Amino acid sequence: MRTTGTAIRLYGAAGAVAAALLALLSAAGPASAGGPGGDGGDGGARGVVLRWRPCAQKAQAGFECAVARVPLDHAEPSGRTIDLAVIRHRAAAAGRRAAGSLFFNPGGPGGPGTLALPEVYRKFPAELRDRFDIVSWDPRGVGASTAVRCFDTAKEAAAWHAKVPPFPVGAGQRRAFVTAYGELAKRCAQRDAALLSHVSTADTARDLDLLRRAVGEERLRYWGVSYGTLLGATYANLFPDRVGRLVVDGNVDPRAWVDGGAGGEPARSTFLRLGSDLGSADTLGQFLDHCGRAPMSGCAFSAGSPAATRAKYATLLARLAERPVGRWTYARAVNEVRGGLYTVHPGWSGTAATLQSLWQGTAPDESPAGTAPARYPGFEQSLAVLCAESPNPAPPGRYTALEQRAVREAGPLARWWVWANEPCAVWPARAADPYTGPWNRRTAHPVLVINSVHDPSTPYRGGQAMARELGRARLLTLDGYGHTALDNPSACVGRHVVRYVLTGALPAEGARCAQDTPPFVNPGERTPVAAVIRPGGVLRTWPPAWLRHGTG
Repeated sequence: MRTTGTAIRLYGAAGAVAAALLALLSAAGPASAGGPGGDGGDGGARGVVLRWRPCAQKAQAGFECAVARVPLDHAEPSGRTIDLAVIRHRAAAAGRRAAGSLFFNPGGPGGPGTLALPEVYRKFPAELRDRFDIVSWDPRGVGASTAVRCFDTAKEAAAWHAKVPPFPVGAGQRRAFVTAYGELAKRCAQRDAALLSHVSTADTARDLDLLRRAVGEERLRYWGVSYGTLLGATYANLFPDRVGRLVVDGNVDPRAWVDGGAGGEPARSTFLRLGSDLGSADTLGQFLDHCGRAPMSGCAFSAGSPAATRAKYATLLARLAERPVGRWTYARAVNEVRGGLYTVHPGWSGTAATLQSLWQGTAPDESPAGTAPARYPGFEQSLAVLCAESPNPAPPGRYTALEQRAVREAGPLARWWVWANEPCAVWPARAADPYTGPWNRRTAHPVLVINSVHDPSTPYRGGQAMARELGRARLLTLDGYGHTALDNPSACVGRHVVRYVLTGALPAEGARCAQDTPPFVNPGERTPVAAVIRPGGVLRTWPPAWLRHGTG
């Protein structure tokens, strides 16, 4: 669920400065005004026109871009409108007419589809790329769409964020962390209060229905990962008769997301209710055990056995808590490990290399301090969705006790998952019209639910809950590791997805698939997960900023 540490694992923020994002919009051309898009009528889509043109950015070569104009408030279709940046890749088979469109949401919340789709397009099964136009978009409030932006420039936003640790360590940092996010909330409230109240998952689901009609689809084909599974479930229950083939991969438990508990203030924060802390702890244990069984040629951090490697990891964290290595603090190392668990290849090998470098007292290679951000980081965009619709404890002081309990249950990675929700304690807006259930409306077609057994962000129990909650669904289990099957490939999963999308056929009850490549099998993978260097020496942080601030 990247979005705070997500938040996905999947997709780097391909370089585009703020001006380039504006260029994408202008290159796409204007769209006519949208109409109502509520739970019932179709009339609102009549005015949504997508004028496709080649995308303006080099990273989007081969893709087409457009802009959709939709109501800010779907209950008031004649009021203010906002823009959605949309992207697609046409069906790839030469001489074959597209069988339709398949929509993709990359998660988050706050994942920009216009950046994510070009990076993950080749991960879609070839049969789907050949037959369907693959379409994505930046949801409202995000990226190149009408966006929540609480700073004037990308540089200003990045400078603010650089001063705030991934999570606080000690009383002094806790006070500074709470103060910083309190100031951010005030800053955001002053910018566009109306937008902050209309960036909910339900708002985006209604946008998606307008986009579905704009591309001429009677029913929706969709692949949503991480937070995108919540969006898929919301769509399925707002528009059950318009559900075609929906794939939800790496699942958010929808009831846990919206239900803080019986009355009063929620006892636990969003990510703790989802079990993300426990999922990370489980996957970390798998990572260390597999690393310990591998030789150092396979896993750089191996200490020769699972037990010795776990002990080595605990010793390293204790050292970092006493003395950072360069700019690598305890909090930064914990956060990078958490994000590195999302993708087995190259994430796990890269994480092991980073840990070994720190063990040897050497800071992994990274970009020079002060490097200008490639694009507006948008960390507040994920908060705008999550905090406005998912209940979290209100007094900031509650999070210290939550952290202590979570660490007892799930170890150090839990610290990030707790404090990632603390900004919600003072967030200045609530969703005007959130969807909170029911989740079991009978859809026109059943939904395919996919979840890996060892998922560090949306644990397997989330997939079980999603399959149980939806009115018509089938769970396909991936016996593997990492966050989402799309980003941790399984040919078996791919075959099931293709068959489902093309024919509607579901896997058998209890079906299971294996991952294609086990962990630590390629000794050549040595690039640290936190320091992927692009040509020209520009560092790409992994996971991307929008993922690190969400579930993915």
